Amino acid sequence: MSSVEEKLGMLTFKNDHQSHIQIPDPKICITRCKDKPCTKICPAKVYDWVESQKKIVIGYENCIECGAARMLCPYQNIRWEPPRGGFGVSYKYG
Repeated sequence: MSSVEEKLGMLTFKNDHQSHIQIPDPKICITRCKDKPCTKICPAKVYDWVESQKKIVIGYENCIECGAARMLCPYQNIRWEPPRGGFGVSYKYG
């Protein structure tokens, strides 16, 4: 059986120049969200907490459009829209 990383490596992406993911209130990530679950739950590692900058950095180009992080953000502080037409992930087997 393949690892998650191996399966993710089989996907293809057509990257847009603009993000389809935003964090509406970055202060929530700093002051209220201690565990930063989006950085741990996302299988594609789209969200990364950068301690030196005190912010979540979003690598939207890697998004596999599963919706996990926005569903599990305890503060509903992730705004995710589907990528614009023609952009996003293409699944090889599905």
